[in-house]
Amino acid sequence: MAVWNRMYGFIRKIGPGFITGAADDDPSGVATYSIAGAQYGYKMNWMSLFLIPAMVAIQEMCGRIGMITGRGLAGVIKKYHSKSLMWFAVTLLIVANTINIGADLGIMASSLNMLFGQPFLLWIVLVVLFVVLLEIFVSYKKYSQVLKWLGLSLLVYIVTAFMVKQNWGEIAKYTLIPHIDFNMGYLMTLVGFLGTTISPYLFFWQASEEVEEEIAEKRIENFDAKPARVTKKDIRVLGMDTKFGMIFSNVMTFFIVLTTAATLNKNGIFNIATPQQAALALRPLAGDFAYLLFAIGIIGIGLQSIPVLAASVGYALSDALGIEEGLSKKLSKAKGFYVILALSTIVGLLINFIGINTMQALYYAAIINGVIGVPLIFIIIRLSDDKRIVGEYKTATKNRVIAWVTFGFMALAVILMIASVFGFSF
Repeated sequence: MAVWNRMYGFIRKIGPGFITGAADDDPSGVATYSIAGAQYGYKMNWMSLFLIPAMVAIQEMCGRIGMITGRGLAGVIKKYHSKSLMWFAVTLLIVANTINIGADLGIMASSLNMLFGQPFLLWIVLVVLFVVLLEIFVSYKKYSQVLKWLGLSLLVYIVTAFMVKQNWGEIAKYTLIPHIDFNMGYLMTLVGFLGTTISPYLFFWQASEEVEEEIAEKRIENFDAKPARVTKKDIRVLGMDTKFGMIFSNVMTFFIVLTTAATLNKNGIFNIATPQQAALALRPLAGDFAYLLFAIGIIGIGLQSIPVLAASVGYALSDALGIEEGLSKKLSKAKGFYVILALSTIVGLLINFIGINTMQALYYAAIINGVIGVPLIFIIIRLSDDKRIVGEYKTATKNRVIAWVTFGFMALAVILMIASVFGFSF
């Protein structure tokens, strides 16, 4: 009981960095990691290790920008750079998030259909209504506490990974030594893996959530109000919170790949076309209840991630348009912000009527995130190293190097993927 109380107390104290990390393992992420494990076995395990410092460096930059300026990313770009650059960044985010929301809604509805039958259309409409009501009428304080716990629903993959036979020598090899195949399938999955891990919506979300925290702690009254003082301790706490969230996210990633590699790939299931096939990865743990366990997990993380996706669009567009924003505000105080949240979710719903398979939609959403993330990372690195914006808290040399290496690696991966799509071989 004492251990549980300490664990509960620790989780209650963690902030936007952990919520960001938990939200990163959204349905699109679970689908992409499952596809990676099914198609390539352990060969992409190294990504879950390689991306920890990359995620920490970039998300810490975003959080620091928000904490120091009292503004979201779009607001910072608007104040210190051109409006055209701001709209470029915001447009990229809207495109990526709308597709991502649509794909996540689709898999949640498909999971409910898998469990209870009834038409897909009925479930997706009910899911959208529920999510929109959640976004608008649940307070930020209660909402953030729920977000912390919903992220734990993926722990079933860790349990399952240890219940099945694993080749630990092969796992160590592919975790510690990067492996890249220069063919179109592998490169597309690689870009999708990058895009669903280092996701554009997380950049905007964490910067704005640091501002929300400052408002909740009464350090500032509203967005665009710069805090009187940010201390080295504040920056250190931000760094630790971000590290914890990103490590949590990548541990989940590691075990999703591990589980699907050992259960699907090893049994000849290389392509995942339906939620039912993805759910088979949990059969060693849940048996005939695998579908139930998978569906509960998908619905839980969907309820967690879709409002985050919509809110990041809300923050960015509100900054761009100069209107009131914030999940901590009631509907009457930030009507435009909540209208944006609702509209982005509803537009995402419409994507499900263009005839794309649900699992494919999740996979392609991740690839689009990977492509769009490249220019946004470039912008973030420049912002976090601008003394006008962050003052004395410019990016540490180590994090700057890690971020530039990540940018270069992602840009190269995208270029190689596009070249392979057009028939070039390497």
